[in-house]
Amino acid sequence: MSVKKFIRERFFPHIWCQGCGHGIVLNAMLRALSALGISKNEIVVVSGIGCSARISGYVDFHTLHTLHGRALAFATGVKMSLPGLNVIVPMGDGDALAIGGNHFIHAARRNIDMTAIVMNNRIYGMTGGQFSPLTGYGMKATTAPYKNIDHDFDIAELSRAAGASYVARTTTYHVQQLTEMIKEAILHDGFSVVEVLSQCPTNFGRRNKMGGAVEMMESYKSLTTPIGSKAKQENPALIERGVFVQRELPEYCSEYNAIIEKLKKGTEK
Repeated sequence: MSVKKFIRERFFPHIWCQGCGHGIVLNAMLRALSALGISKNEIVVVSGIGCSARISGYVDFHTLHTLHGRALAFATGVKMSLPGLNVIVPMGDGDALAIGGNHFIHAARRNIDMTAIVMNNRIYGMTGGQFSPLTGYGMKATTAPYKNIDHDFDIAELSRAAGASYVARTTTYHVQQLTEMIKEAILHDGFSVVEVLSQCPTNFGRRNKMGGAVEMMESYKSLTTPIGSKAKQENPALIERGVFVQRELPEYCSEYNAIIEKLKKGTEK
């Protein structure tokens, strides 16, 4: 399965640090799209600012590289104007849930048909290692040199509560599962969230003495477990991975267009 047709080779080598997990996410996303057989002209990738946002520069689709935290707002405009397109929004944890948090919850609430891939590396990697909403209590960052006292979001719970109709979580270690989740998310008719635990050895790993990329990826194997497993019952600290939500709800663009059609026919006052 070749994914070379989907990349802009002239922009390689990429700018990600050695061992960064974001390249694994890019690979999984491209393999998912290749398996689905979707035409390049039917795909739009929208990103904001940050390490994760560079994905839009490397893929040979329609792309928008937008403002920090505003990717979902731009993506909503694209989807509303051309609802037949497959809109994918790769974001970092800060991009999605700090400055972009308001857009995130309302995109989920509306259940607009797009796929949000949240790369959770628990840090602002590109801008110097500041803590993010997902860094976690007790972790270190440049803006928390004596340990962070902010508690982190649970993306799956937040997405579920906000109304997302597909919510899943996995890691860069579980790459086959990641590819399948992205495929499911793209096919799902509604707002889909795929959280990916993605290692940042340069900033998060180094500051928190977690070792290099290999050690961080191996930790995803030992610190995560399938949803509802016996291991989770025995050790509640384990992070669950799998599909948390998959339900059918009215999709926003379809509902909006239905109202327009009724008005055109004069059947709605």
